[in-house]
Amino acid sequence: MLVMILGLVLFLGTHSVRIFADDWRSKQIQRLGEMRWKGLFSLVSIVGLALAIWGFGRMRLDPTWVWFPPVGMRHAVALLMLPAFLLLVAAYVPHNHIKAKLGHPMVLAVKVWAFAHLLANGRLGDIVFFGAFLLWAVLDFRSARRRQPAPAVSPRASGTLITLGVGLVAYYLFAFHLHVWVTGVPVM
Repeated sequence: MLVMILGLVLFLGTHSVRIFADDWRSKQIQRLGEMRWKGLFSLVSIVGLALAIWGFGRMRLDPTWVWFPPVGMRHAVALLMLPAFLLLVAAYVPHNHIKAKLGHPMVLAVKVWAFAHLLANGRLGDIVFFGAFLLWAVLDFRSARRRQPAPAVSPRASGTLITLGVGLVAYYLFAFHLHVWVTGVPVM
């Protein structure tokens, strides 16, 4: 589990710089230049995510159980993942009503994803992994709400329809075809 925790610290730590040290971040961008900063940020993030995922996989080989969730929680996860996918897609499709209304849909998607997976997983490593992402998303959402809002972009029905269509297709593909391949765990 130590490898997973190290990966989480690296990945979520880099993604928390703006939450806890925004002035330092701005100084580093000025000092290094935006492209070098993004390159270093990406490198540390990729290494952290790889370690977190690898450590998560190793943890599953010898789990420590904290609680045994009811089987029905898997259905709750499947249900909650639909809005998580829609929120994730809304972060990237321009001019959609979801992003215009919520402001930070990707962070909300991480919240829903992490919370849903906490419901259905009772191993200590799962609780640490998904709990860390949930805590980060809560803190990041609060921090983002305090910052200067992005300029308002007028939403359009076409952007919202594209968001819904792509989100539903992505949900279907991941839930029914890719989840077991990526995670080794069937959805139901």
